[in-house]
Amino acid sequence: MIIVIDGPAGSGKSSTARAVAEQLQIQYLDSGALYRVATLVYLSTNRNRAVFLERLKVSEISFYFKENKFQVALNGEQVSEKIREMEVSNAVSEVASMPEVRTYINDLMHKAVATGVFIADGRDLGTAVFPNAELKFFMVADLDDRAQRRLAEMETNGTKATIEEVRANIASRDEVDSSREADPLKQAEDAILVNTSGLTFKEQVSQISKHVQSVIAKEL
Repeated sequence: MIIVIDGPAGSGKSSTARAVAEQLQIQYLDSGALYRVATLVYLSTNRNRAVFLERLKVSEISFYFKENKFQVALNGEQVSEKIREMEVSNAVSEVASMPEVRTYINDLMHKAVATGVFIADGRDLGTAVFPNAELKFFMVADLDDRAQRRLAEMETNGTKATIEEVRANIASRDEVDSSREADPLKQAEDAILVNTSGLTFKEQVSQISKHVQSVIAKEL
């Protein structure tokens, strides 16, 4: 079973999905983290697309969710913190817009959710990756709210940036994600809209958890 949360950068998808997974004792899948790992591969090739696509094919990306943290490794190296650096943030939308990369990451995710109950967050999970998901959410929030949240997250992880840099990065990613040719960011017709502006974190987690619990109960 797969439950998905889509929405723009900084809307609170990842933190909310992690909290719901922890609260309900289900698995969490961070699609954005997987695209960020692919971006590390891209940057290692000095942004050479042809070389990057060949290197990605032979790269090993592994991941797991434990103690409320989504851990990722690239070719055996732990990169969970490295993928949150600004250099990666500034290039991830470019990488995610490549159809070859989307196919690669989508295959990883489909294999991961073959068994068990998962909640995943991303940009196009409900429309392109898991169109038949049992439950879909689309989270939104004001740009300033999203920038403040993302900056706080980065500071917690020890990543340095200014609020102006983070706001500009998110605005740029919104534009790229919404206008890309391959699977643009948009709300699925059957997704539940959750506007987190003005909501406390506890409130948004509670709101989504109630829906998820209801669906899980029907499946049991």
